[in-house]
Amino acid sequence: MGAGRDAGAVSAAWDTDVLVVGAGLAGLHVAALLAGRGHAVSVVDKRTDLGRAVRTTGIFVRRTLDDFALPEDRLGPPIRRVALYPPSLRRPVVLDSDRDEFRVGDMPGLYAAFTDRAREAGARVLLGTRYAGYADGAAQLVGSDGAPSVAHARFVVGADGARSRVARDLHLDRNERLLVGAEEVFASAGTEVPAFHCVLHPRLAPGYLGWVVDDGEHVHLGTAGYGSRYPDGVWRAMRDLAAVAPGLPSRPDAVERRGGPIPVGGLLRRISSPRGLLVGDAAGAVSPLTAGGLDPCLRLSEHAADALDDALTSGDAGALRSYDGAALRRRFRGRVAMRRAMGLVRSPGAMEATFAALRTPPGQRAARSIFFADRSFPLPAPV
Repeated sequence: MGAGRDAGAVSAAWDTDVLVVGAGLAGLHVAALLAGRGHAVSVVDKRTDLGRAVRTTGIFVRRTLDDFALPEDRLGPPIRRVALYPPSLRRPVVLDSDRDEFRVGDMPGLYAAFTDRAREAGARVLLGTRYAGYADGAAQLVGSDGAPSVAHARFVVGADGARSRVARDLHLDRNERLLVGAEEVFASAGTEVPAFHCVLHPRLAPGYLGWVVDDGEHVHLGTAGYGSRYPDGVWRAMRDLAAVAPGLPSRPDAVERRGGPIPVGGLLRRISSPRGLLVGDAAGAVSPLTAGGLDPCLRLSEHAADALDDALTSGDAGALRSYDGAALRRRFRGRVAMRRAMGLVRSPGAMEATFAALRTPPGQRAARSIFFADRSFPLPAPV
């Protein structure tokens, strides 16, 4: 059935064990895992087509590719090269790996595949259905035709993005440190060496970086940074970046435009309550330094599914206490500190001086550790 809406009308009131709000990879993955264990799971998303309004570049790192069964036909060619550029764009630091480090996903296709998995496991996926609030075990929903309904859910999962409404309704923490990102996707003219080009420029990407990813099939041109530091807006910075970006072939019309907020404050402390929990961007499950969120979202969803399965099987909502963001957050301290340090560099000249450290052997070792790391999201050790 792909990513279309389930057939049949939604009744005015219905029951479910778990209501998942948001049909991104995090929400669909936790739904499939729970439904596969025999629980009644419903997923709602206000979008009628999950392939539209994509908010991620879709870059999967090696650990994700090794550990998760992603459909091969929805992944682009492997990338082994990262090139880091200072504001002057001169003398990049080029890092080559002997392993396949990145692959860019066809996100509309992946959303369709994850939707199919959730449905095949027994989850009910209702697109074109907006979440309007939750209280006293009842979630208020509104269909695309404006018709209201009520889902009586034992637990609610907030997979509804960086500015999660579920987090507010469950009185959980919400993201405060956010970058804003924008991206355009083009058809590639082909490349001899697929590469991930990164531009460190405090004006074009204040506090973060600009990128050109060309895997030979598609080119992703993007920038992200602190919204208040884009004087003319993020899309104007995108146009300026396109004029100078390395590795960017002649630009045809964009196939797709993407954008949205990116949480970079690290995993939130309070991500569960007796009524439910948060996953993905809603939980702040994004690397504070690299802003990569696909590996964390899948791994945290598995941890969330385990906690919810325990609570549903035992009948004890206290089992959700094991889903503790404060305990996991400690593993992010170093990267949160590096994120803050990166945000302090505000002029191209200062960035050029800082970039000089990346040309040294220790600097290149550090860069390789960041881009080619064997680490993954810090889940708790098995009991």
